[in-house]
Amino acid sequence: MEAIIGQLVAGAIGGNAIGKAKESMSLGTVGNTIAGLVGGVGGGQILGMLSGGDAMSLVTALIGGGGGGAILTAVVALVKSKMA
Repeated sequence: MEAIIGQLVAGAIGGNAIGKAKESMSLGTVGNTIAGLVGGVGGGQILGMLSGGDAMSLVTALIGGGGGGAILTAVVALVKSKMA
């Protein structure tokens, strides 16, 4: 359970970080947070499966969550900009 919570938190941070770092990829605070939450869980789960669930699973969840949140936020922002 703590791994999923870590993924959610890290994803939200990652989503907002990419939005602040590159304003053209920002979806607004709420949009960045939502995309980050979804991407965080997805990224954390994927990285967890690839790593085999080692003893540092919380660290893996945080890294995967942050990366997944940032990546999904960036992808959603790019798709949104292409549609406009």
